[in-house]
Amino acid sequence: MRILALVVLLLVAVTPVVHAAEVVPLPADKQGFGTARGGSPVWFTLGHQGLSEIFHPDLSTPATRETRLLVNGKPGQARTEPADDRSLTFRQRLRGDGWHAVLTYVTDPQRAAVLANVEFWAQRPMKLTIDHVPMKGTSTVESTLPTEPVRHARGTFAVEFGDGVARAALGRDFRAVAREYARGWHAYLDGLKRPRSADRRLYDMSVMVLAATEDKTNPGASIASPSFPWAFGFDRELAPELGPYALVWPRDLYHVSTAMIAAGDRGFAERSLDFMLRVQQQPDGHLPQNTRVDGTPVWLKVQLDQTAAPLLLAWHLDRRDQSTVDSLRRSADYLLSYPNSPFSEQERWENQSGYSPATIASVVAGLVCFADLLQRNGENADRYLAAADAWQRQVEGWTATNTGPYAPKPYYLRVTKDGKPDQGTKYNLGDNNPTDIDQRAVVDPSFLELVRLGVKRADDPVIRNTVAVVDAQLKEQGYWHRFTQDGYGETADGRPWGINWPEPTRTYGRLWPLLSGERGEYELLAGDKASAAQRLREIAATANSGLMLPEQVWNGRGTQSATPLAWTHAQYVRLAWSLDRGEPVERPAVVVKRYLS
Repeated sequence: MRILALVVLLLVAVTPVVHAAEVVPLPADKQGFGTARGGSPVWFTLGHQGLSEIFHPDLSTPATRETRLLVNGKPGQARTEPADDRSLTFRQRLRGDGWHAVLTYVTDPQRAAVLANVEFWAQRPMKLTIDHVPMKGTSTVESTLPTEPVRHARGTFAVEFGDGVARAALGRDFRAVAREYARGWHAYLDGLKRPRSADRRLYDMSVMVLAATEDKTNPGASIASPSFPWAFGFDRELAPELGPYALVWPRDLYHVSTAMIAAGDRGFAERSLDFMLRVQQQPDGHLPQNTRVDGTPVWLKVQLDQTAAPLLLAWHLDRRDQSTVDSLRRSADYLLSYPNSPFSEQERWENQSGYSPATIASVVAGLVCFADLLQRNGENADRYLAAADAWQRQVEGWTATNTGPYAPKPYYLRVTKDGKPDQGTKYNLGDNNPTDIDQRAVVDPSFLELVRLGVKRADDPVIRNTVAVVDAQLKEQGYWHRFTQDGYGETADGRPWGINWPEPTRTYGRLWPLLSGERGEYELLAGDKASAAQRLREIAATANSGLMLPEQVWNGRGTQSATPLAWTHAQYVRLAWSLDRGEPVERPAVVVKRYLS
């Protein structure tokens, strides 16, 4: 066997930025995602032909586009699988015309380098090279391979960030580096619990993926996904910095944090809360729509549910120190003072203003949780409770229609623009929907936040009516769409979503597995544990061969939507623990006591 010593050089510190030759990311359906537990600030993703984007020096900065093994100048097609069920070590089996190869990927825990161990077999002598494309600058091929063709070969290549890093990494035996890498993840999982209800392999992978989404330089900053779906990858006007998924969203961070509390990693949630409060906008106290991992705001719309997120998370963590309470007070005061609150500039799906049942549930629950923290500190919380109580009473009047086109009535709407759900006010849904639509015809499973957060009972008549309406309008192939006529997805023939006004090409949002998790939490509260357990299995069925869970699926398979999506993995973890407990683990008892006892 020939021994290959392959080094791919990426000298980030000295490479000039060449905007004219900037390349776009690979498809967003990543087959694997890895980094060392602690250690060096480098993360890799895997595509369908080899390494896709590598992130360095932080999780908001994709530094490379792809690094592939080429055989006679051509790539193979890869199948990705975990090489170790208890670490983020991945193996790809590549096949081409008359050859196959096995590549195993880790990062060096001591250095900013990604290592790939290569084993190659061919029916006839073939030439091997490495194709390496930085994210900015010209595409380059670095090759110190044997120039003569080979039939069998074994070796390791490294992608480095810094002078001499790759050679130092390659100076160690790959097996030693891989063992050190694996030990870090083994030790992490050994310190956590595992629920009885979950698939062991997918559960462990989900927890590791969630842990890996936290930036190493900025504790508590956990990105939504290490991917750039659709136009967020190629439209520089829409996404000047390669899109919003490699950013921190308070909403996603809240869901991930509650999952990690259930899993036993309370420290993750503590750091997340600290990050939320660090990026809190001054002087008013609202949280930005999203930020880079260093806390720099990127998108600037106001989402009241995201401002309520630290209030809820602080309650789960029982954080009542004066500094935390003072910061939370600014957020709570912002919720009270926002114009026409709980009207929100955006609800949780980002592109509509109005009165949203899901947003109102978050705000009501957040204020009640914050009031409880104040009261246990000996402070008066009457004005926060008064607002929460008023909004809890008014949510139906603002958002449940008696005159809409569906039955049974009344049922909750996605949003109302005017707080008048019986009026046929029209609005445009965005995402390439060409015409306006009556607000009474747009429903959304997100109303279940009212039940999950303890604001309404599971057997409330309007809740039950809306479950029936949502199932009739949005359930397909065993999963749910986000809302009526969702356009965030591919075209009918599979081309990617993009903003293409003034002559929109209709795009179609597909099915979201995380909504199955939310339905499972509701079904537990409705007394249907068997259906809730089925929802957990339905989420698991959407995992790809690398055990990555997607944002959207169609015909049972992930689309080219953001994969892995941290929110989906978090929902899997949280529903598994909820099944073990018999009720949603994230439901605030203080809210339940106030409104449902």
